[in-house]
Amino acid sequence: MGTAAPTQFGDIWRKMGNEEKKAAVQEDVKRMNKLSANSAYASHCLRVLNKILQLMSQPRTSSKEKELELLFAGLSL
Repeated sequence: MGTAAPTQFGDIWRKMGNEEKKAAVQEDVKRMNKLSANSAYASHCLRVLNKILQLMSQPRTSSKEKELELLFAGLSL
């Protein structure tokens, strides 16, 4: 049961286009910005989300793309 959510998320993530992925990450950034500025959870999530946006903006080879997809699939945002 613990592995079902990341697998489902990974399947959904792979089917999304690049712009849809960016929009989903940006929505989570907006959601995290609504939380308290003193929240360690929100601060950590924002660092992760900003790193994801940074990685998504860089050109990648197909092997790096696959590696990035596997990393994103492991997240449950």
